[in-house]
Amino acid sequence: MFVDHISIYVKAGNGGSGAVSFRREKYVAAGGPDGGDGGRGGNIVLRIDEGSNTLLAFRYKRKFIAEAGGDGKGGKMHGKNGKDLEIPVPPGTIVRDAESGRIIKDMSNCEPFVLCKGGRGGFGNRHFATPTRQIPRFAKSGTKGEEREVVLELKMLADVGLIGFPSVGKSSILAKISAARPKIAEYHFTTLSPNLGVVSVDGGRGFVAADIPGLIEGAADGLGLGHEFLRHVDRCRLLLHVVDIAGTEGRDPIDDIEKINIELARYSENLASRPQIIVANKKDMLEGSATDVSAFEDYVRAHGWDLLYISALTGENLDRLVHLTADKLALLPPLTVYEPEIDDAEAAIPKGERTTTVRRENDTYYVEGEWLYNLMGQVNPEDYESLSFFSRVLQKAGVIQMLEDKGCKDGDTVNIYDFEFDFVK
Repeated sequence: MFVDHISIYVKAGNGGSGAVSFRREKYVAAGGPDGGDGGRGGNIVLRIDEGSNTLLAFRYKRKFIAEAGGDGKGGKMHGKNGKDLEIPVPPGTIVRDAESGRIIKDMSNCEPFVLCKGGRGGFGNRHFATPTRQIPRFAKSGTKGEEREVVLELKMLADVGLIGFPSVGKSSILAKISAARPKIAEYHFTTLSPNLGVVSVDGGRGFVAADIPGLIEGAADGLGLGHEFLRHVDRCRLLLHVVDIAGTEGRDPIDDIEKINIELARYSENLASRPQIIVANKKDMLEGSATDVSAFEDYVRAHGWDLLYISALTGENLDRLVHLTADKLALLPPLTVYEPEIDDAEAAIPKGERTTTVRRENDTYYVEGEWLYNLMGQVNPEDYESLSFFSRVLQKAGVIQMLEDKGCKDGDTVNIYDFEFDFVK
């Protein structure tokens, strides 16, 4: 079964809590607090699995939760850090925010990606000892790990897409020019999922070709099987439009080309504008027949497409097809990699209901909220980039506007869970 679109829930591990502990040792007069810090929660990490080409693994497991950090212990013992949870995905998987549909990450030829960050461990009571508070009987809890609903959408990484009506010979062509072994039979919709094949060309100009299951008229509306796989043509730089030039099923090749291109345009105008090579298959069946191809050739020439007659059965002109395809690809831009549509600051703001309160005490404005408490676990006040990230989150989440509405002005003090800074718009 081929699965290329699925939603999952992911949650990073919570940070462990700090410990409240005091050193007690026989014959030692001075003890003192020695509570250890909690461990960091595990991250949710996506990595590319080169051997996979389907999201079938997510069909029956859609919830992924990373390990929580361990609690701190006495004797300044640090809690165990939670283990990161790695989720393998096929190359070409696009990760989208389930609520907005915007792209978070395109998993194409990239390093492992941290989708959700684990919570920070809480401080043990030893951090809160001061000359005037020598016996702190409290510690901090760890912050919560990030969580979100995401949609995984697979768009295969293929340079070339073989498109056309069912039974025109796409699978046969792929089997002849590559090591792929798609199912081939004399009935419609033999291919039920896209097949990938690596095509070798002299001079190291090899490329990846994808056999897209047969499109039919109305595919963009969900008819046939093609509508499920149109997304896999999205990245293809070049389309090999295969037609049955012998008309063995009574269809007109010109009519076939027009109908398929209409479906491509309805799905995406950008996709319909991709360069095409018209591959007239079943040339062996033309020999000795009275079929007139002059109108077909005039039609192809009028649209500026390259035309090549081949026979997947006998192998005639398949080498020419491979070299022509490689020559065309050399002139085209590289595979499309989609840019993220959600930045780190926006991703840090929890979806749905979140409560933020702003109150003023004397000359200080206090901002509170559970999501802000968790956010503080990701901010390092000593790091400039971390502070810039924190500032962007406050701006995007509307906290800056809330402070202004309460009368906060430049130079006033803002306190967010003991982190104080001067307000500057």
